[in-house]
Amino acid sequence: MPHPQHRPPLDPVTTGALVLAIVAVSSSGALVAFAAASALAVAFWRNLLSLAVLGPFSLARRRSEFRTLVSQAGRREGWYCVLSGVALAAHFATWMPSVQLTSVATATAMVATQPVWQGVIARAQGRRLPALVWAGIGLAVAGAVLVSGADFAVSGRAFAGDLLAVAGGLFAAVYTALGERARVSISTATYTTICYGVCAVILLVVCLVGRVPLTGFDAATWAAILALVVGAQLLGHSMFNYALRRVSATTISVLILLEVPGAALIAWVWLDQLPQPLALPGLALLLAGVAVVVVGGARAGRGVKPVPVPADPAPLGD
Repeated sequence: MPHPQHRPPLDPVTTGALVLAIVAVSSSGALVAFAAASALAVAFWRNLLSLAVLGPFSLARRRSEFRTLVSQAGRREGWYCVLSGVALAAHFATWMPSVQLTSVATATAMVATQPVWQGVIARAQGRRLPALVWAGIGLAVAGAVLVSGADFAVSGRAFAGDLLAVAGGLFAAVYTALGERARVSISTATYTTICYGVCAVILLVVCLVGRVPLTGFDAATWAAILALVVGAQLLGHSMFNYALRRVSATTISVLILLEVPGAALIAWVWLDQLPQPLALPGLALLLAGVAVVVVGGARAGRGVKPVPVPADPAPLGD
């Protein structure tokens, strides 16, 4: 990748890729809410089918890496991959059910708190947080409280969805932190294959223990699952990664926040669903806080001292 100071200028193809990626990840919540199946079952198939697409390529092209990961030299990175898969399973097992309990817009906004949790994890590891990051965390927390209060006044079901979505953001941050360790010496294809594989196995066990039906869905539900695989799981991430050649990771992180209004628009047009009016100020405050955290962490990363938050914490596209 070119040095950040010498990136090629933004071109129409990159702009189109960014728009496509935002639309792809924005469709995730509405697709989960639309699917006539348990969110856990949808999460399982989403990861298994993604593994079916990526796995053969990785095994064919990265065999030496897989061998290294089971050797003494690479065992540590291998465990990071496995633990990332566990965290990813926890993320999907909390966030995806939340979409079926509260509004798509609210669940998407709550899970977008991932960079906030990333900062909290960094602080727990003993790293200093810049004042701007703390200010962003404060704004995001205040926004989340307002949203949760509005939902709690409506129903306990919506409030439970809010809590699950916030937990989904926390697990996404853990997933990212572990993945950052693993990706030091492991290619994206190998890391993703292991991570999705572990995630799929865990979700399968959870579904079997909980007797969650994994088959018998109608054609529309299978179409929604396939759209999740092609859209948010594969296409969204791929387009964002492509754009990183011309756009900074900080800008990508902020652009991903457009997933929230995008998800709200899709859910409104397609599912006739809107968040509670009283929650709207909280959603705006939450998103502003997350954006401040992302920008504050990036500015700190350009300084001389160690970065307390990953220099460009990017939310997990859903």
